[in-house]
Amino acid sequence: MGFVSTIMGFFGFGVGISIGLVIGYYLFIYFQPSDVKDPYIRPLVEQDSETLQRLLPEIPSWVKNPDYDRIDWLNKFIETMWPYLDKAICKTAKTIAKPIIAEQIPKYKIESVEFEALTLGSLPPTFQGMKVYTTEEKELIMEPSMKWAGNPNITIAAKAFGLRATVQVVDLQVFACPRITLKPLVPSFPCFAKILVSLMEKVRGTDQCLLWLIASQFRIFCFIIRASVVVLHISLFLFGGPSSQPHVDFGLKVLGADAMSIPGLYRVVQELIKDQVANMYLWPKTLEVPIMDPAKAMQRPVGILNVKVLRAMKLKKKDLMGASDPYVKLKLTEDKLPSKKTTVKHKNLNPEWNEEFNIVVKDPQSQALEINVYDWEQVGKHDKMGLNVLPLKELAPEEPKVVTLDLLKNMDPNDVQNEKLRGQIVLELMYKPFTDDEMPNQSEEPNEVQKAPDGTPDGGGLLVVIVHEAQDVEGKHHTNPQVRLLFRGEERRTKPVKKNRDPRWEEEFQFMLEEPPTNDRIHVEVVSTSSRMGLLHPKEALGFVDISLSDVVSNKRINERYHLIDSKNGRVQIEMQWRTSS
Repeated sequence: MGFVSTIMGFFGFGVGISIGLVIGYYLFIYFQPSDVKDPYIRPLVEQDSETLQRLLPEIPSWVKNPDYDRIDWLNKFIETMWPYLDKAICKTAKTIAKPIIAEQIPKYKIESVEFEALTLGSLPPTFQGMKVYTTEEKELIMEPSMKWAGNPNITIAAKAFGLRATVQVVDLQVFACPRITLKPLVPSFPCFAKILVSLMEKVRGTDQCLLWLIASQFRIFCFIIRASVVVLHISLFLFGGPSSQPHVDFGLKVLGADAMSIPGLYRVVQELIKDQVANMYLWPKTLEVPIMDPAKAMQRPVGILNVKVLRAMKLKKKDLMGASDPYVKLKLTEDKLPSKKTTVKHKNLNPEWNEEFNIVVKDPQSQALEINVYDWEQVGKHDKMGLNVLPLKELAPEEPKVVTLDLLKNMDPNDVQNEKLRGQIVLELMYKPFTDDEMPNQSEEPNEVQKAPDGTPDGGGLLVVIVHEAQDVEGKHHTNPQVRLLFRGEERRTKPVKKNRDPRWEEEFQFMLEEPPTNDRIHVEVVSTSSRMGLLHPKEALGFVDISLSDVVSNKRINERYHLIDSKNGRVQIEMQWRTSS
């Protein structure tokens, strides 16, 4: 009976399958659903931006956004240098991670944590584009769009309670668009003092209760994950840092098994990384990387050089009457401030001055004192009688030194003209370095307004005008631009820049005032003066602007670019500060 039932069941199964296939084929062929519509095809030009980004997510940033520039050259450079960059970056990552791991080890009672393997793989990151922001301050702001689907091998081993556990990070993916600021820009290589990386928007947080549960049950496992996160942070920083919506994806193996297959763990680790990155870099917090010593980068004062011009001897005769009218100009190299001048000693070849000057020193190891002796002329250019240079590193701090220097034609040691006697000058010098209490605060921002110097009138202050640069200034007959400032009857001028439509001056002028210039205006005029004699147009106005000073008094500082009146496209950048003693 059982045999018969088996035979009948077999035939029944076969017959049922056959009949089902026939009926299904018949229904599929002869019965079409009535609610199915033909696909509607639209050209790409008719799609909106969001639809295009969903359809084509891998479009480079420079295609989707015209503010981004192509940087294919950078991708080619990284691709060629990647084998060497890999080793250098991994070495830096180990150096940064070791003290962090050593600090965390005692909290989890772990004997040791070390890298068994650390390599970023053979696939370099690629940059999809770069956006650069232009500001009036001394800074450079960039937003690179970076994608990296790498094949790294990061293996970390931890020992605790006689047990050894390993964690391996593989298949790392990082998509980021960070904001990187290089500031302040300085005239010393590499031309910026520090790097700032910031996160402008907060990403989603993590489930704190779940994290505490994992931390309490799997201490060693969580610490190894955190160590991996440290390495990921270092990778993020080295390849561009956090972005407004950073995407980080990776595989994690523990004891050779895929840990990310544990239900819920993948999401927790992802949120942990995003939460930690947000807490570290969310604006106004920034990741700050110092590149140069702030004192050297910003050329902050480090001391005072006291110079006493005593006398000169055996000077050359320059006037037709057999005498000279000498005076001395003192200036430090690498300093843009005006030279210090002595009084003029008329008709004297052995003058005595006994005049003292204080000069601010910014780098005593590289700066030198320039001494120039001139013959004063009532009409025409003053004749140079001789010069010499004294390096400040030859002066011992706090020790007065009297020096007698020969006046030379120039500083070329091979010039035979320097063998001629032009006289001597005697100086008394003493370098006084600042003490710790006298040193300027190095944590100050470069744009912070300083206090007015001693002796400023009560209720008044010091108006500082810094002429930075001009653009697109052009005259009809000549273009040798200089800026002329006119304020309360006082006139100041910058040095002329010959044959330049985009001159840069970086010159500072100061006006001591007894009251705030709330209702005053300063007249800024760009003029061009011909260097040739006899032209029909020796002077030519290139444009002007009148600037109200009420905003300077209320804001303490402004730095703007102004369009010049009577100029087609000319602009001038002026920075002004109102410094008070309070």
